[in-house]
Amino acid sequence: MTNITATALVCEIEARASGRDRILVGIAGPPGSGKSTLATDLAARLGASAAVLPMDGFHLDNERLRQMGLLHRKGAPETFDAAGFVRLLGNVRSEGAVSFPTFDREADRTIPDAGHIDKETRIVLVEGNYLLLNIPPWSDLSDLFDLTVRLDVSTEELESRLITRWRDHGLSPAEARARALENDMKNVNFVTENSLSPDFFLQTGE
Repeated sequence: MTNITATALVCEIEARASGRDRILVGIAGPPGSGKSTLATDLAARLGASAAVLPMDGFHLDNERLRQMGLLHRKGAPETFDAAGFVRLLGNVRSEGAVSFPTFDREADRTIPDAGHIDKETRIVLVEGNYLLLNIPPWSDLSDLFDLTVRLDVSTEELESRLITRWRDHGLSPAEARARALENDMKNVNFVTENSLSPDFFLQTGE
C-alpha cells in the first residue's frame, strides 16, 4: 500500500500533467469516504486548468429503477449507466470540450448536460464510488485513468458519516440508520471486496 497526503497528491498530479494536453485522475472510494470534498479541494489547489467530473450524473432515473425493481438499492453499481459513463470518459480523453450530466440530490434526479469540461481543461478529476471496480463494464475505466487514488476510511467512520448524511436529509434516527446499513454499507462492502488496487491510498483526515 502506497499512502499519500492531499498536498503530495497535488504535486504528483502536477508532475504527471506536465507536458500533457489532458490527464484523467480517478478519485475512488466507498460511499461517505469524502471523494467530492477531496476533488473540490484538489481542483481549488490545482487552479483553472483542473475540473471535477462526478460519476453521480449517471444514476438511472427513479422510474427506470422502479421498473427494474431496484429503487431500494439506488446507489448500487447496477443502478448506474456504467456503459454510458465509460463512453463519456473515453470522449473526455479524446475530445476537447465535453458536456456531462450532473445529479441534483435535493430533487433526486439527473440533469442532462449540466456539467462541462472546457477544451482548455488539462486535469480532469473524476470522482465516484465504483471507478476501481474489477467487473465489466466498470473495469474498462482502468485504461482511461493516468492516476488513481482511493480514500481509506474505517468502516466505523463510514457508518457514522452515512447515518449523519441521511439525518441531514430529514430522516429520523431509526430511518437514517436503516438506510445506511441496509443499502449504503452493502455498497461499501462491495467496493472493498471488488476493487482494483489504486496508485495511491489517501487516509481520511490527511
